[in-house]
This record gives sequence, structure tokens and C-alpha cells, in this order.
Amino acid sequence: MSNLPPFKPNPSLTVGVELELQLINLQDFNLAMEAEDYLRRLSEVPHPGEVKPEITRAMVELNSSIHISYKSLLAELRHLRDIVAEEARKTHIGICGGGTHPFQKWKYQRIFQTERFASISEQYGYLAKQFTVFGQHIHIGCPNGNDALYLCHAFVRYLPQFVALAAASPFSQGVDTAFDCSRLAVVNAFPLSGTPPWLQEWDEFEAYYERMIELGIIQSLKDFYWDIRPKPEFGTVELRICDTPLTVEKAAELAAYAQMLASWLLTERPPLSRDLYLSYLMNRFRAARYGLEGVVVDPIQHEHRPLAEDILLTCDLLKSHATALNSSDALFFIREAVHERKNGANWLRKNYASLQSLSDTVRAQTELWMRQDEKG
Repeated sequence: MSNLPPFKPNPSLTVGVELELQLINLQDFNLAMEAEDYLRRLSEVPHPGEVKPEITRAMVELNSSIHISYKSLLAELRHLRDIVAEEARKTHIGICGGGTHPFQKWKYQRIFQTERFASISEQYGYLAKQFTVFGQHIHIGCPNGNDALYLCHAFVRYLPQFVALAAASPFSQGVDTAFDCSRLAVVNAFPLSGTPPWLQEWDEFEAYYERMIELGIIQSLKDFYWDIRPKPEFGTVELRICDTPLTVEKAAELAAYAQMLASWLLTERPPLSRDLYLSYLMNRFRAARYGLEGVVVDPIQHEHRPLAEDILLTCDLLKSHATALNSSDALFFIREAVHERKNGANWLRKNYASLQSLSDTVRAQTELWMRQDEKG
């Protein structure tokens, strides 16, 4: 009997998100190691979705429910944001998005004590505390395991777009890193990061998984820190490449973009080519380094193309799928951000240039995330 859960058939392109969020001390705007007390308070308040601990005590993870449409996801995220923000105020802490905290020092972080987090800390040493970075994960429903593996490989062509659109971690350990997304450098340090192996049939993936279990390299799928991976017990593929955006509105837009892209891929079925991986790591690097100003390499068409242009061309392909999924507003906002070359990194740098203080920049991003009914 396989240790891998059977792939749960998902007849519709459902969408859901996970958001890793920063807990902020409102005195100095450093991270606040208040997760345990905060989660205890929040557990007494009815709310949709789920909010749970993450690896260090200055972060929590917000999980949405399962949705069919962008608008219902957006409505729930706003509602959940309002509840989470209100309980944070009562706990005298702030909450913000962003892929990194601009000036926290990883050595001062404390592991949240669960069996899994303790195991990660023992196995990975100082990397576990350095993993105090914050990402958005997007789950897209799939009909079966073969389609999930197809999407895992087909999405590789587009993952750098998500890196640039979501990038919100220009500052780390007190410095401007010159990257729009510095968070990925931390993820890259883990030996099981990167992309899934080149397997296209679910039974082949099961055999691979069993072999990794037998070798003692992994204990579960959670041990793979891939940029995208199948999630059989949910019947989804999980995109793990994005920084946590500065607002829940942006998080919903990115999820909708992934959903309409999956719809296009599963409908049009562009053929897979292993050549996609020839340029992936470089394209991923350029998207992290330069954001929407990056240039990517298309190994199929043998050309270099501005990443912003690549996203806009993709948006053109997705128009009918956005309409069918009732996500045209999200596609409009994605286009608008690309035309204006705006992502979270751009917003953070502009605020720092104006405020000349990383503490005040964190204050501004905390106010932005906790503000009600604002788009960012």
C-alpha cells in the first residue's frame, strides 16, 4: 500500500490560498513573538478559514476556505482580514504582509514548539530560524493526478511571472538587498527546494515518492519545498513561489491569475518540453532580482523578452477564461500593475525613500494590511 495519499479528484478549478503573516510589535515595529497568545485569543472568535502557527513565534498562517470564484475568495479574505486585524489590535500587536521583515535578525527568533517544527529545527539548524520569511501559497483544484503533474511542469514557464508580480521583500536584515524578492534566497538554501522531478504519470510519481521514503530522505510531501507541487489529499496543485503580498486584495488577484492560467493550460494543453527547465532557474533569478523590470529567456521560441511584456501577452491569452471564471476584474488589476511596474517591492522602496526609516516603513505596511476595504 502506497504511503502517498490517493489523489482526490477535483472536477472544478477550485482556488484557495495560504498567507504567512508577520506579527509586529507596535512600539519598535520589529517582529513580535506573540503567536501563541494571539492564536489563543483568535480561537475564541468565530471566523472563516483557519489561522494557525508557523515555524517561528512571530508569524502565523492564514488559510482561506475553498472557492470557485475570485469574488467569493476576495470577500472571504477581506472578512478574515478584518477579524484577524481586530483581534491583533486587542492583543496590542500589528499584522502585515510582505515576504520578509525589513530589519528583524533571524538569530533572535524562537521556534514555535510543535513536533514538526522541532524536527525541522533539529534537521536544518540555523536555516529553521532564517525561515522567518513569508509566502503566499495558491491551491488550484485538478481533476486527477496526471493533470496535476501536467500543471506542475506547464506552470514552470509562468512561475517567474508570479515571482515578479508578488515580489514584496526588497529589504532583509536591515539592508536593501537590490532584489525585489529576497525571500527566495532563503528558500533556495533547503536541499529539497526547486522543482518536481520530470515525471508525467501519477504512478511514476508514486514510485518516486515511495523511493524517497525508503531512502529516508523525506517523511511526507511536506518535506519537498518545491516552487510548485501536487497536493493529492486536497486534489490540487500548490504554487509556493509568491511572497506574501502587502494586501489581501493582491493575494486574491494572484490566486485568480493562477486559476485562469490553469484553466487555459488544461483547455489548450500546450505540449510539455523539458527544455522549459533550461532557462527556469535564470528566469526565476531575474524575476526575483529585477521584478517587473526583468528579462526572461523563452527556450522554446529562442528569444529574450521583457517579463512585463510576457505577462501582458499571457493576459491576452486568458481573457475568455477570466470571463468564464468571473475574474475579469482580477485580470484588469494584474494588467494595471504591470503597465505601471508596481509590485510590493516598489511600494516598500517608495515608502522608505519618503520616510527614511525602516521602522516607519513597517508601520506603513502594517497600516496598509490592517486597513479595511483598501486595495493595494
